Amino acid sequence: MIGITRAGATDVADWLALRIALWPDAAEESPEEIAALLANADQAAFVARDDGGRALGFAEASIRRDHVNGCETSPVGFLEGIYVVEDARRQGVARQLVAAVAAWSHQHDCRELASDAAIDNDASHHMHTALGFGETQRVVFFRRRL
Repeated sequence: MIGITRAGATDVADWLALRIALWPDAAEESPEEIAALLANADQAAFVARDDGGRALGFAEASIRRDHVNGCETSPVGFLEGIYVVEDARRQGVARQLVAAVAAWSHQHDCRELASDAAIDNDASHHMHTALGFGETQRVVFFRRRL
C-alpha cells in the first residue's frame, strides 16, 4: 500500500533527496529555502511512501494567479514537479501524487490543474496524458543578449 502525505519537517531529508534526483541543482538549496517552501500557503509538496516508510516519490505544486498558458481560469493549480523512484514506477504512485495535488488545488478554489514538460521529454508527455492532462500548446523560448 502507498501512502501520500503533505510534506512536513520530518519529510525534509527524503523530500530533498527526491528533489535532487529530479533537479540536481536542488542540492544547492539551503534549509531556509526548503522551510520557506513548506511555510508558503500557495505551495505544497507531497511525499509518497510505501508501508515500510520508504519514500517512493514526491510532487510539488503551486497556486498560480498569473496567466497560465492553455488555461481559461484563475487561480490555477500547477504541478511544478513530480518524481517517482525508478523501481516504483508504473505502480500508481504518480497517479496518487497527482490526485493529492488536484485535491489540494481544488481546496484553493482552482478549477484547472496545469503542468509543463520539456519539449523533448517524451516520458513526461506520456505520463501527463496517462494522468488525464491534455496538451494545450508547444512553445520554444528565445532570447537575445543586449
